Amino acid sequence: MRFNRMLLSTTLVVVALVVQVTVLARLQLPGAVPDLMLLTVLGLAFVYGPMSGALIGFGAGLLADFAPPADHAAGRYALVLCVIGYLAGLAKPENGQIRSATAPMVAVVVAAIGSTLLYAGVGALVGDTAARHVGIVNLLLTSALYDLLLAPFVVPVVMALARRAENDPLADSQSGTNGADVASGWLASGTGLRIGSQRAGLRVNAARSRAARAGRIKGVKRL
Repeated sequence: MRFNRMLLSTTLVVVALVVQVTVLARLQLPGAVPDLMLLTVLGLAFVYGPMSGALIGFGAGLLADFAPPADHAAGRYALVLCVIGYLAGLAKPENGQIRSATAPMVAVVVAAIGSTLLYAGVGALVGDTAARHVGIVNLLLTSALYDLLLAPFVVPVVMALARRAENDPLADSQSGTNGADVASGWLASGTGLRIGSQRAGLRVNAARSRAARAGRIKGVKRL
């Protein structure tokens, strides 16, 4: 991976891990814990593609495996996020721009459910049966709900930072969109992340009209 990808990915993963361990894990919510690490990996994989998504997922999961209070076998969560990062990278849009909010939100739900099932399945293989005592159905429902509620405020921001680090022209067209606009675009069905591009189009049209008026004033012939 490029150096800027590695630097940004490492920074975002470390920040997500610190917030998850020190804040989200202490909320004592019923069922699962909101998985900020998963959402960060999803956002990066949506921009960088499957191979980078798998590498970022593996590194993020391995870091989480060793972060206290680690109560599971090392490499278990690394395998989960590696698979999720690769599959999420396969869903990367061809032009790099998400047209609808439906597909990313469905991807978040599928990733939340899939990561919980895969984590429990790997645990069963190594003799960890904690998921049976907690209730796998309760974990699936709460993890999907919490991640879905948190996703509009995490994934679009991560994607915007990743595009800006890549010097992606899409980042310039979306630079006028703040976090609240992006979150509202995800929450509003069918609008997606087109708010920034629509505003950019309006600015371009306004600039062209001003140029046309200026040309007529200067006496330039317009056909």
